[in-house]
Amino acid sequence: MIRVLPWLIVLVAWLYGMVDCVMSDRQAVRGGISKTAWFLISVLPAVGTALWFIFGRPRGTTPPRTGRNQSRHPVAPDDDPDFLRGL
Repeated sequence: MIRVLPWLIVLVAWLYGMVDCVMSDRQAVRGGISKTAWFLISVLPAVGTALWFIFGRPRGTTPPRTGRNQSRHPVAPDDDPDFLRGL
């Protein structure tokens, strides 16, 4: 079993990298090459996947900050005054 573990880790990382490449936004892909080219590069199990994660994968984006003057929407129905008025 211990001999299979490295191959299993490479397989899982490869599949995750392929799906991540397909699901990423076309404009957010880094590296200066197209998403299709990154997909073809990531077909190589270990090297291509590593290159995708290091150079091609889009960086995480943070949600836009809201101003302090804007009201926050209620999180739960019992926190929503309009919902409570309708009961």
